[in-house]
Amino acid sequence: MGCYKRLILIPFGLLIFIMVVALVVEGRVPFACDPKNGLTRGYIFCNKNVPIHVRVQDLIGRLTLAEKIRLVVNNAIEVQRLGIQGYEWWSEALHGVSNVGPGTKFGGPFPAATSFPQVITTAASFNQSLWLQIGRVVSDEARAMYNGGAAGLTYWSPNVNIFRDPRWGRGQETPGEDPTLAGKYAANYVQGLQGDGAGNRLKVAACCKHYTAYDLDNWNGVDRFHFNAKVSKQDLADTYDIPFKSCVLEGKVASVMCSYNQVNGKPTCADPELLRNTIRGEWRLNGYIVSDCDSVGVFYDNQHYTKTPEEAAADAIKAGLDLDCGPFLALHTDGAIKQGLISENDLNLALANLITVQMRLGMFDGEPSAQPYGNLGPQDVCTPAHQQLALEAARQGIVLLQNKGNTLPLSPTRYRTVGVIGPNSDVTVTMIGNYAGVACGYTTPLQGIARYVRTVHQVGCRDVSCGGNQLFGSAETVARQADAIVLVMGLDQSIEAEFRDRDGLLLPGLQQELVSRVARAARGPVILVIMSGGPIDVTFAKNDPKISAILWVGYPGQAGGTAIADVIFGRTNPGGRLPMTWYPQDYVTKVPMTNMDMRPNPATGYPGRTYRFYKGPVVFPFGHGLSYTRFTQTLVLAPKQVSIPFASLQAQAKAQAFTNSSYKAVKVSHANCDEMEVGFHVDVKNEGSMDGTYTLLIFSKAPHGKWSALKQLVSFHKTYVPAGSKTRVNAGIHVCNHLSIVDEFGVRRIPIGEHELQIGDLKHSIFVQTSDQIKH
Repeated sequence: MGCYKRLILIPFGLLIFIMVVALVVEGRVPFACDPKNGLTRGYIFCNKNVPIHVRVQDLIGRLTLAEKIRLVVNNAIEVQRLGIQGYEWWSEALHGVSNVGPGTKFGGPFPAATSFPQVITTAASFNQSLWLQIGRVVSDEARAMYNGGAAGLTYWSPNVNIFRDPRWGRGQETPGEDPTLAGKYAANYVQGLQGDGAGNRLKVAACCKHYTAYDLDNWNGVDRFHFNAKVSKQDLADTYDIPFKSCVLEGKVASVMCSYNQVNGKPTCADPELLRNTIRGEWRLNGYIVSDCDSVGVFYDNQHYTKTPEEAAADAIKAGLDLDCGPFLALHTDGAIKQGLISENDLNLALANLITVQMRLGMFDGEPSAQPYGNLGPQDVCTPAHQQLALEAARQGIVLLQNKGNTLPLSPTRYRTVGVIGPNSDVTVTMIGNYAGVACGYTTPLQGIARYVRTVHQVGCRDVSCGGNQLFGSAETVARQADAIVLVMGLDQSIEAEFRDRDGLLLPGLQQELVSRVARAARGPVILVIMSGGPIDVTFAKNDPKISAILWVGYPGQAGGTAIADVIFGRTNPGGRLPMTWYPQDYVTKVPMTNMDMRPNPATGYPGRTYRFYKGPVVFPFGHGLSYTRFTQTLVLAPKQVSIPFASLQAQAKAQAFTNSSYKAVKVSHANCDEMEVGFHVDVKNEGSMDGTYTLLIFSKAPHGKWSALKQLVSFHKTYVPAGSKTRVNAGIHVCNHLSIVDEFGVRRIPIGEHELQIGDLKHSIFVQTSDQIKH
């Protein structure tokens, strides 16, 4: 009776919630080493006090060959006699826990998860602490779902490929076109997902993909399953590999995924130079290497790289592949061993990498509820704080591209009725892009704007393909009546997606005509909002005197409509910057997607790619983004010269031979890079009347143009500056990392001479010399 009296004081809804949480957290069967299982209690691999490598070897020694083979595929089997459950390795968490991949199931106590903006949008924030924070929230929700039996702990995210070509359908998943930006995004998001790494532990295991030079899905009859990316050593070292290197060395990622395509005639998943020598050897990956799904089968069936399936299985394992997403290794590894193409020990090495990660995740430590993060459950998913962060991320990722006459922000008291028009004006799932899950809830652009003013709504086009003009008249009628117009146009997954590259850069169908006709009819200001992953040629809108402002919002996530409205009406001062170049349409007519060269070729007329190498006209440049206030910068502290100390006398002698040649540069490997940080102090003043965030971008330009980019981003800092005040930004660049360039052999060198730095709007020169030059 006493217990009953206490219970009835708890509200019924809360009681049910407590019961569900208790069931979910305590109800998960331990993956392995169940303390209730007397059979496994004495096994060394179940003893948490024994070093992990000893536990791993003990477990491998107890497995049969048949069991081992069925453990190196994504749907790993149960080993009942050893008390080990089956495990699905494939889960995704690109910008929130996703239901792409069989490892995650929404429903029951986990109907949804927080859906953050698509990666290209959060990259536009240039805010490293935001990326880290998003990773932490996503991994909280992932752990909660794992504890409830609804998800795994191995997430094949993030995608850190370079957004090389503006037509790429998966560019939306990436942090953009710049290697430094992509590398910093990778490291921060991975650290957020994986936790602080105390004692080699993992909160969840992240995976950087797709290694390497993967950025074509299906273009002009060429698809990713048959594409051979011809990449120079120079481009590989100074562009394509940079984000992956940062992911492994700075992020300490637990996994790297190899890609479908070939690189210089070899499938990446069968190339020991890429996998065994670079990822595991040079970068010292502490984790496992996984294939993109079915890519081992692809290089046998589609690319015909080997004569037999057994040779394909052997080549993949010998190259350093540990896990096959797909059935290929399960089917053909036994035959490869019987034919002597690989040994059982080769398989053991792959298996050791997999089990080590599972042990670092605590999967062999018994009860999940007794482990770190074991208390996380349904109450930790879609929390108000998580949803607020999704809104904040959307606000920070919005880029103000144009604002004629400071039309924005709109005053709700002056513009009482706003016409909201366009195929993306009242969308939900479009806002979360691809590789998303089930969002906690949505606020559409129309709903967001309606919180500020009275709205009149017309779609204008039934969908983004905009195949007809039947609804244009109704949209024009709204334009004539409303005080202001917001046009929400752009793309969705029917235009750009995995296995769907774009043909061109213009708005689809008759969208451009709709925008122009509405603008012509409008009696008030017209705001064009572009929702897309990739860039769009909106030159027509830039040049239209009736279009006052242009915003790019990417795919802004579940709270996108609120964020868009907050920017339009001035609750939020936009601070996003473009993470990719917006090219004119005629750029892509000269550039086949299959040409992987970053640098221009004057002999053929090839113009080069990204802001680092392309000199031609652009619609909007990389790093562009306006504010509602005005910032100025003052350089307070900046060294004018720096000397490179040599690593040894032998290195000095080798370096002198090269620096005496016509092009003076020191190999980074010859320099002592330990203390080569150069500090800058920059005062940023907000001279306007509105608080705002400022992104300080620092670019460097080498003294000679022999191998170098036009300029390259070396550092960036996000800072909040209240109106009328000043903030000091302490920025640093590392000489070996940031003032070096890569020669045509893929060797990184530091040019001697005057380097030009662009620090915000300021120019500063720094002279680099060798330590022996000072003595003379």
